[in-house]
Amino acid sequence: MSVLSHAMDVGALTPFLWGFEEREKLMEFYERVSGARLHAAYVRPGGVHQDLPVGLLDDIYQWATQFGDRIDETEELLTDNRIWIARTKGVGVVSAAEAINYSFTGVMLRGSGVAWDIRKSAPYDAYGQVDFDVPVGQAGDCYDRYLCRMEEFRQSLRIIHQCLNKMPPGPIRVEDYKISPPPRVAMKENMEALIHHFLLYTKGYAVPPGETYSAIEAPKGEMGVFVVSDGSERPYRCKIRAPGFAHLGSFDQISRGHLLADAVAIIGTMDLVFGEVDR
Repeated sequence: MSVLSHAMDVGALTPFLWGFEEREKLMEFYERVSGARLHAAYVRPGGVHQDLPVGLLDDIYQWATQFGDRIDETEELLTDNRIWIARTKGVGVVSAAEAINYSFTGVMLRGSGVAWDIRKSAPYDAYGQVDFDVPVGQAGDCYDRYLCRMEEFRQSLRIIHQCLNKMPPGPIRVEDYKISPPPRVAMKENMEALIHHFLLYTKGYAVPPGETYSAIEAPKGEMGVFVVSDGSERPYRCKIRAPGFAHLGSFDQISRGHLLADAVAIIGTMDLVFGEVDR
């Protein structure tokens, strides 16, 4: 939705409406898996909440097959549109050195020519088992960042198709009841499973003393969590590193010398969620 919301802010309404139609299909997939549309809470310590519904993978494959045409239609409206080019090309230019100095991540960094993607640089989950390219820009302006995001749509489709083809059967959670809640059937038959369930939901599980920082490549940039443990069931400190705060912090420098109307294009290309920034 970042590209489409950006286009609407600049004045192109049609791509936004097309995108909302596709977004609704994705939200339906979320709901079928977890029961929730936005905050899925599907990934849990030790695995995932439940297995995938029957037929979901086929529906995802069908959606991914047709979504490429929607990307092409959006590009036909925007990429060579003279108004879109005038509003984004040469606007919000950030060099590679400046992007690194501003602590940019995600498309804000790659649009300036720095090929940094955590999924490639430090693969996690199954990203080391799939092939995809990291698109980078050259000019470091709003237009290049738009092109990067459009290409990332196509790379995401490559990843989805590979994951669908390689999805293995098997258990969805570890069977260590000290970490992962036991199934309801076991709770009705085994007192020990019931005790584990009670302890997990009232206290949690103790984590050895220490500290760690883990990050993933989120759609908006690097999303990291720094956690400090004192050995108890509750974290001593938990710091969330969201990408939007660093991006918005550079707005003053990036927007200098531009028109007031360009502020909309610059903020749109940052793909900000102000609830994330103002925590």
